[in-house]
Amino acid sequence: MGKIQLKGVMPPMITPFKEHGDVDYEGFVANIKKWNETGMTGYLVLGSNSETVYLSEEEKLELVRLAAENKKEDKFLLVGSGMESLRETIKLTNEAAKLGAQAALVLTPNYYNAAMTSEALINYFTQLADNSDIPILIYNVPKFTHINIKPDAVAELSRHPNIIGMKDSSGDMPQMATWKRIVPEDFNLLVGTASAWFPALALGVKGSILALANCNPNECVEVQDLFDKGNWEEARELYQRMFPVNGAVTGAYGIPGLKYVCDKLGYVGGNVRTPLMPVKESAKAELDEILKKAQII
Repeated sequence: MGKIQLKGVMPPMITPFKEHGDVDYEGFVANIKKWNETGMTGYLVLGSNSETVYLSEEEKLELVRLAAENKKEDKFLLVGSGMESLRETIKLTNEAAKLGAQAALVLTPNYYNAAMTSEALINYFTQLADNSDIPILIYNVPKFTHINIKPDAVAELSRHPNIIGMKDSSGDMPQMATWKRIVPEDFNLLVGTASAWFPALALGVKGSILALANCNPNECVEVQDLFDKGNWEEARELYQRMFPVNGAVTGAYGIPGLKYVCDKLGYVGGNVRTPLMPVKESAKAELDEILKKAQII
């Protein structure tokens, strides 16, 4: 039996917070219900853009439970369950599985940076996959971890029956071309930034987890739809139009900017959790201008 095949756009779901820092669970559910009406194929709960590193285990599991209960049946649910130790990662992954998570996206451990060799990562992900109740995807995000998993590790791990894919958020297209060349056909390579979405589609990538999909799900989905229909020029034009918006909400203004744009476009962005700082008034005006140029508002 082949591996589960993932296709289409998924958001790393934002976690709205109330004014004094409590999770706004009602806002979280409201966003899912609105996203359910889009063409997105699934959701990632507890991603980097979910401020997961600031959540307690209790909060994490409650968000998984609510996501599983409120998503449409045909939407796939991924959980970001990577912790620094193997033991804690297995524990969180299997707890999330009990609540309805269908696969786990697991960050490369990174605190002891120099020790995270290919040998260490192969050992970690192999033991995790052997002991996980749900399939595993590797999460490669050098921007946050300062680790870029090497081709030898990816080639070996991609052949494990319970490691079904990898989300690469490096934005490095030559590297993505390398991944495509060395992994089996049924291994799910997912692109992790909208700035690389069109080039990734051109390389044969079928799925994505995009921060931009929190606030602009329809545009992200449409890029793929147009591409799949052979309307490559239209797909490229839409991708280029959205490019500055993605740069703003994933780079220049980060999660506070992403949440502001979500609020602006009818989702519940809410507050960020300290130590992140709210978006400044001057940045709001700049973001409004970027949205106008992209013909979104």
